[in-house]
Amino acid sequence: MVTLWRYRGREITAQDTALIQGLIAQNPGWSRRRLSAELCRAWSWVQPNGQLRDMVCRSLLLQLHRAGLIMLPAKQCAPLNNVVNRATPEPLLPLGQRARRCTLAQLGPLVIGQVRRRPEEPLFGRLMQAHHYLRYTQPVGEHLKYLAWAQGQPIAALAWSSAPRHLAGRDRFIGWPAAVRQENLHLIAYNTRFLILPWIQVPGLASHLLGRIARRISADWQALYAHPIYLLETFIDPARFQGHCYRAANWICLGLTTGRGHNARTSRRDQPRKELWVYPLSADFRQRLHPRQ
Repeated sequence: MVTLWRYRGREITAQDTALIQGLIAQNPGWSRRRLSAELCRAWSWVQPNGQLRDMVCRSLLLQLHRAGLIMLPAKQCAPLNNVVNRATPEPLLPLGQRARRCTLAQLGPLVIGQVRRRPEEPLFGRLMQAHHYLRYTQPVGEHLKYLAWAQGQPIAALAWSSAPRHLAGRDRFIGWPAAVRQENLHLIAYNTRFLILPWIQVPGLASHLLGRIARRISADWQALYAHPIYLLETFIDPARFQGHCYRAANWICLGLTTGRGHNARTSRRDQPRKELWVYPLSADFRQRLHPRQ
């Protein structure tokens, strides 16, 4: 059967568009949200944790509508975008900002906690907003947040989210074609933020934290999203940083990005070029990310 559209690894045929149009015609009172949910159920289109792929499906329906392949019902409401309209985190509560210049051993035992969907999550946002040069941005999709503590005080915060769709250097490193990438992209985690509080000056702390989290992040992801992680990745702005902690933690530099941005829809290079670094979580990560090779 001829494929009319391809989205997130799913091929859409004329039979699929006929099914969608039939659901719309038979249920004129349905909202676009209800249509998306019912279509996910009809297709058994679910995330690894069993939840409906509702947002992905809604995006697909909108693209099919814009392409003239289906005719969606009129919008019944325009809900607020929770990401765009999310309130800025509250000002940071006073912390013990006494400068700590010591060795890693002198810092004492470190406690690292995954705080996504936990009471400490607001503190994570306040720390990022107050002390990270990119401020705080609420991730969309799958993501984890970590806080590191020493002597009863937070000392660092790291955020991880779903990986960007298109990264030429990473895709060559793995050796996967586009179809396999779309199917298995959720098995990669992207380090979006790494903050060590500015008054903490402990040599080796950053690479130590990266190593500790690398040993647990797959299990933490499995617990929350019902699938493991096999590769970590991040970008480094060479105008600001040299990547010493990633190198010390045995990450691999894959070179500079093209400067097009990972969601670019044109070939124009209008973004700063950044270094792409990756860290495999297992020796057979390529087989796990590309089981057909």
